[in-house]
Amino acid sequence: MTNQKKILVTGAGGFIGHHLCKHLKGRGYWIRGVDIKYPEFESTMADDFRLMDLREFSHCLESCSGMDEVYQLAADMGGIGYITSYHAAILRNNALINLHMLEAARKNNIKKYLYTSSACVYPQHLQDKPDIAPLKEEDAYPADAEPGYGWEKLFAELACQYYMEDFGMKTYSVRFHNIFGPLGTYDGGKEKSPAAVCRKIALAEQKDEIEIWGDGKQTRSYCYISDCVEGIFRLMQSDYHMPINLGQDRMITINELVDMVAKIAGKKIRKKYDLSKPQGVRGRNSDNNMLRKVLNWEPLVSLEEGLGITYKWIHEQITRNKKAVVSGKSG
Repeated sequence: MTNQKKILVTGAGGFIGHHLCKHLKGRGYWIRGVDIKYPEFESTMADDFRLMDLREFSHCLESCSGMDEVYQLAADMGGIGYITSYHAAILRNNALINLHMLEAARKNNIKKYLYTSSACVYPQHLQDKPDIAPLKEEDAYPADAEPGYGWEKLFAELACQYYMEDFGMKTYSVRFHNIFGPLGTYDGGKEKSPAAVCRKIALAEQKDEIEIWGDGKQTRSYCYISDCVEGIFRLMQSDYHMPINLGQDRMITINELVDMVAKIAGKKIRKKYDLSKPQGVRGRNSDNNMLRKVLNWEPLVSLEEGLGITYKWIHEQITRNKKAVVSGKSG
């Protein structure tokens, strides 16, 4: 294809970045993937995958060279246990990546640039009880973001806005609300709550007890990965350049999440609460009015369907790992 559009996906070794590469390849684009690591669970579909550290400006320049569009997903991030433990490192690493990537994109005359932000930008006082109002995009100011990670995300949104105003580069910012699905980290400390719950229940026997961080009454909304990458792509085809929510607007408690996964697994599970562990905000939900208006679309995959696929995949990984350990011992 002579005029095939060339797209750079940074963070292509991560969960969302890997799924995005697959999605864009399915639409016929030529993809360069960049990350400090390869995808963990299957081979990349990028036409050109480069191992690079985007905290280094020279690596950002090289990544953007010859590209038409950039999807900037590279970030130092993880679940609530991780992002509450390393404020300085997360802020520094992400600020370097985002400033360097924007400037490298400008120098390479990139036409469109998408930045992946987070619901962590929203003020904590609007999320201090389980039954909260859905968060609208304009609620981000006056700012009171999640320490470290959230503040840097807000800063990078502003950097995108300023690059568009000053240099005319078309920038887009999308605020993710708890994206989950298969081919993502499910242990080791960087996993999000759906993956952690799926892992704990997959490892549990019938009527076992699993540990819940907090009292289980904290609320969230969860968006399945296929809806996430479809939403990102649709946003990049739009003329909307302000930050926008991308997530489901169905809010459930962590207790309800555990019960859903237990039902999928066909197990009766008891819950043991640990109030000493990080819990994040008390309640969070996405207001999708702007998403529906701008894209004439909203996430379609139900939580039950997405959890069913995710649990099956995590259960298969755990079963395979157990067999590998047994076979290693017997060998």
